[in-house]
Amino acid sequence: MSKLPSDWISLSEAAELLASSNIKFTPGTIGRWARCGQLQSIKLGNRRFVRRAQVRSLLRPQGIVHGEELQQGLFEDLDD
Repeated sequence: MSKLPSDWISLSEAAELLASSNIKFTPGTIGRWARCGQLQSIKLGNRRFVRRAQVRSLLRPQGIVHGEELQQGLFEDLDD
């Protein structure tokens, strides 16, 4: 029987997950995000864990901006 991956991963595993998409952050930086509340985390003993899905969400684009949503005249000087 195969073991399903846990939703909670170590800070090192989170850094490796980001690095696999060519986004380099140290486990210390990810830990700082967790301590500041930017990532949901739990602490067991001296180790901190963050949610795998939340780290993966950092890899996805947050949204698309359409031309009509841009501020009027923002790129006027580029038409010349």
